[in-house]
Amino acid sequence: MAKASAKSKTSTTSKNTDGGVSETAAPTPRQLVVHTQYVKDLSFENPNAPKVLIESQGQPDVEITVNVGAQLVSEGQYEVTLNLAAKAHSGETALFLVDLTFAGLMTPEGAAPDEINPLIMIEGPRLLFPFARAIISDATRDGGFMPLNIQPIDFVAVYQHNLAQQAAAAESKQ
Repeated sequence: MAKASAKSKTSTTSKNTDGGVSETAAPTPRQLVVHTQYVKDLSFENPNAPKVLIESQGQPDVEITVNVGAQLVSEGQYEVTLNLAAKAHSGETALFLVDLTFAGLMTPEGAAPDEINPLIMIEGPRLLFPFARAIISDATRDGGFMPLNIQPIDFVAVYQHNLAQQAAAAESKQ
């Protein structure tokens, strides 16, 4: 028994000016299929516990870093990684450090070859972010602190920043 194809093409029907009907096949829409997602690495440090949990430390300063990466793991399938790291300090006292690498296996479908990199590097992390954000929030709460709710990230800006850095690095080598 043969399996039905999961891919489908959409058809549009239009009327010609002479009253005839023509049918044209539209390309499969661009999409990013997420096969699985997983915690690749998670670290939470509470270096000054229980002191910082007992004494009022005031409003902490939180520094958040974001890194996005991708690598081809098999024909047309990419591992997209989203790294979120947060360091909280109150004055000179470190409150907590959390570092998460959250990944997903993804396949771009319906994308032209020149559209694959932006699709993987923008939409991939955008799909992973809500889950990574929840893990960070839970880890900080479970560490005895208020949950750290990271604000949404503009992954288009991150992608453009990375392209600018790569261009500058290539230019400096010349």
